[in-house]
Formats: sequence, C-alpha cells, structure tokens
Amino acid sequence: MKFNPEQSYLWEQMKWPEIAEKLKVMDTAILPCGAIEQHGPHLPVDVDHFDAYYMAKAIAERCSGIKPFVLPPIPYGVSYHHSEFKGTISVSNNALAALIHDIGMSLAHNGIKKIVILNGHGDNKPTLTFAAQLINRDAKIFVCVETGETSDIDLYNLIDTHNDIHAGEIETSTTLALRPELVDMDKAVDETLDLENEYLDFTSDRGVSWYAHTQKLSRSGVIGNATKATAEKGHQMWEISIQKMVEFIESIMHTPLEELHQNRY
Repeated sequence: MKFNPEQSYLWEQMKWPEIAEKLKVMDTAILPCGAIEQHGPHLPVDVDHFDAYYMAKAIAERCSGIKPFVLPPIPYGVSYHHSEFKGTISVSNNALAALIHDIGMSLAHNGIKKIVILNGHGDNKPTLTFAAQLINRDAKIFVCVETGETSDIDLYNLIDTHNDIHAGEIETSTTLALRPELVDMDKAVDETLDLENEYLDFTSDRGVSWYAHTQKLSRSGVIGNATKATAEKGHQMWEISIQKMVEFIESIMHTPLEELHQNRY
C-alpha cells in the first residue's frame, strides 16, 4: 500500500523518510496516556490504556483533511492509590513527568509544534500538566492536557450515578460497547460514593482536588454504580467524546502556533 502523508497517522508504523515527509504538512501530535490498574472485579486492568489509544486513533480517523500524528501510547500511570488491589502497576509522578518531558522535547526536535496529551487516567492529570509546562518552557511549543474536559459535561447527562468516577456506570458502559467479552456483569457492583460535602464531591462545580487511597473509599475498587451500565450508553458516550475531541483537535491543527501562543491554554 502506497504511503499517503496526509492520511497516514500512526507514528510507529511509518518509516523515517515517511515521517519526514508528513512533517512537511502536519505539526500536531496526539500522545495517549493511560494506566494499568484495577477496575473493580468486573473490568480488565487495561481500561485506561486501551481507551486512550482507541480514542486517539478514532479521532485521527475522523479528522477531515490531513490526519494528525498519533503516537504510541504510554501504558503506565500514577496509580499508587489503587495499589492495595492486585494487578495495579504504578509509576511515580517524577518518573512519568520525566518521560513525558523527554518525549515532548524529542517531538519538538523532530518538528512537532503542537502536542495534545490525551489522558485516559484522571489521576495522571497533575503530573501530565506539570510535564506539559516543562515542555512549553523548554521547547516553546503548544502543549495541552485533555482529561475529558471536552465532553465530561455531556457524559454526566447520560447517567444516573452520582460521583461515578472509577469503574462505574461510565467506564463499564464504554467497555461494554467495545469489548463486551471482557466485562463480567455478574460481578458488577454499586459502590456509589456520597461524602455529603459539596467541596469534596468529585463531580461538583465547587469540588476541590483531593486524593485518597481507593481502599478507604471502596471495598471492590469501584467508585460509582457499574450495575447501571449498558452497551447502548457506551456507544453514545464514545460518539460524543470522539466528536468533541475531533472539533478540538481540528481547531488546534488549523490555528497557527503564533496565534495559539496569543491565547490562554
């Protein structure tokens, strides 16, 4: 199959002259970041890793015109809070930040001017944001971190569960939509969290960032209600999430770096 620099997008499957050719017409790259961690007794431990990479590829496929680069995904994340549950593999904040910074600097050296870090694991966000700042400081390119901000408000309108933040109605639905054979709904549980404090509420507009070991909040590892999940909801969630990200990515790709640097990001 003949290489098409406008339509090819998987960095790892290109030869170096092909990447060099595509860099003449594309300066934007999506870096998926996930985690390998427990997702309750009913979901596989690769949910965050798989979903981030799946979404990055789906976004590139749907972008009109020239496709952005999609980089190989980072499978491991900051997951110490799940460490009491077997199967979780965690890396330190410093290790992840250093890795992302090095990757960003190398991408800048290649000629990439805009990096969208697509974060599939919410607790990576502080570390990825720190790394993004360092890349911006040192390479003076555009870097942002997306952790669902473009679509979370829409997804929460589709569900009934309050504080559905881990392996609950949302993640179980999205996994049912793509990989139903890996979901054991007989083991799905309802461990909806109610702290009766709007400032600690994970889904409140007034909520503050705070951290806790999952075992202190949940016996199963689920924080939410996995029993309400359906594949139909999952398909809707994927459609909304992907479309919103396509709109965002296309706005980044079609805006010159100089103009992005004049805006807040």
